[in-house]
Amino acid sequence: MCNDVTQGSLSRVHGSRPGLPRGRSSLPAEVVGPAQRDRLIRAMIAATAELGYAQVMVADVVKRARVSRKTFYVHFADKEECFLAANDLGVEQMFTRIAVEVSAAAEGQDGPDAVVRLRAGLRGYLCFLSDEPEFARTFLVEGLAAGPRALERFEAAHRRFADLTRRWYERALPEHEGWPAVPPDAYTAIVGALHELVTVRVRGGRTAELPTLEDTALRIHLALLTGWPTKPDPGGR
Repeated sequence: MCNDVTQGSLSRVHGSRPGLPRGRSSLPAEVVGPAQRDRLIRAMIAATAELGYAQVMVADVVKRARVSRKTFYVHFADKEECFLAANDLGVEQMFTRIAVEVSAAAEGQDGPDAVVRLRAGLRGYLCFLSDEPEFARTFLVEGLAAGPRALERFEAAHRRFADLTRRWYERALPEHEGWPAVPPDAYTAIVGALHELVTVRVRGGRTAELPTLEDTALRIHLALLTGWPTKPDPGGR
């Protein structure tokens, strides 16, 4: 069950926030500048999810952000730089949501069981993407077509997930003496499996279904990690 949040807030350019004044503003530059940049980033997420990265033009972004083309180039050198900033914002919020869910699972306890912590983290990940369908498409689908720098960001996020899983498992081993040691590639494989499980739904416009994958995602992790053979495969080389 996901916590109640405002759906799609990353791509909501205006929402309930007051608009910036037109023309010359009495607001200080340190207020106007970050607000404009924030609007452009959110507009990029909305435009990319709707049109696809290859089809998005700077004009599409500034129209949604309600700022001038000149303002865009004050903050970003080009479309790609704006996209990368949008990616970075969403990824940080995603990992924050995971951490918040894990912390919430520990409230009122000396420390939840390892499986409870894992379930909470997976719930945070799945619910975040479900709550942010435009970012989910932008990050998981369009990001792969946005050039080598975007691909580097994508792979860095995967490595971060793998490292998060590794640290969880190493912390869990003392609690579960029967669990085997696993090689680093096991964590990479888990992240790849989870990515495919999620991306199929996102690509098909079924992002709202992601929270229902919680049990499946948990079983994938436990099956691969706790079922890792402790002896070499006799058929291997």
